[in-house]
Amino acid sequence: MGIGEAFGVKKGFFWCVLEALLVFLRVFPMKIRPLSLLLALALVSPLLAADSVKPFNGEDLTGWEAKSGKGTNKWVACETGLDKENPQLLLEMISSPRQEGSFELVNLATKHGDSVDLYTKQKFGNCRIELEVMVPKGSNSGIYVMGEYEVQVYDSFGKAKMEPSDMGAIYGAAVPSVNASKAPGQWQKYVIEWQAPKFDAAGKKIANAKFLKVELNGQVLHKDLEMPGPTPAGVTGKEAAEGPLMFQGDHGPVAYRNIVITPM
Repeated sequence: MGIGEAFGVKKGFFWCVLEALLVFLRVFPMKIRPLSLLLALALVSPLLAADSVKPFNGEDLTGWEAKSGKGTNKWVACETGLDKENPQLLLEMISSPRQEGSFELVNLATKHGDSVDLYTKQKFGNCRIELEVMVPKGSNSGIYVMGEYEVQVYDSFGKAKMEPSDMGAIYGAAVPSVNASKAPGQWQKYVIEWQAPKFDAAGKKIANAKFLKVELNGQVLHKDLEMPGPTPAGVTGKEAAEGPLMFQGDHGPVAYRNIVITPM
């Protein structure tokens, strides 16, 4: 393994730049090494971040597709918050003036079954997913990594005993180790580190997918959780080396924002 690979950078232009900079640091005298290190970090940091993808542009649903289902697509780009008269619902709001790209990705469903799931056109393999989610009172959604493996999104605020359907559960596989949920209507942050399943040249699976780590609001819920197969109700129901990011939308209202996917 080369230096660049140890830092999680794929071989290619960025990898070569990192290799060259780190070798450059090795040959600098100790007296000026701190200065050279700062210079190297300033040059390399933008390159390391260049592979990150923001699938939601904060303006519209460009780059997303609705999954066919019984409901009607009620996903919109807008600002949102809880309906004070009915905290089980989200409101569609637009500030004036507003900053460009500031909208959230909002499912304005009013009940179970009246909207549909939404997924990215772009596909991903090994990756780190960071996002924020807002869950109304009593609502239910899910983050389907690669479109097939669900991290549960649910209003579990205040629950003492967590169940397989609660916030942070890996649906059908594991209950979260702790209840890290915030109150309905508050933004909550997920960080998911993911290892995709591996296949040989003939297409036979040779290694299962794995949730390397799942964090909610800074608390670790799962580590090194192997997935022998996909979660029900995914995009295709089949495993592959790459897949989209899907948000469940047919179970109730929900909102997402600040979605960043970084290949690993």
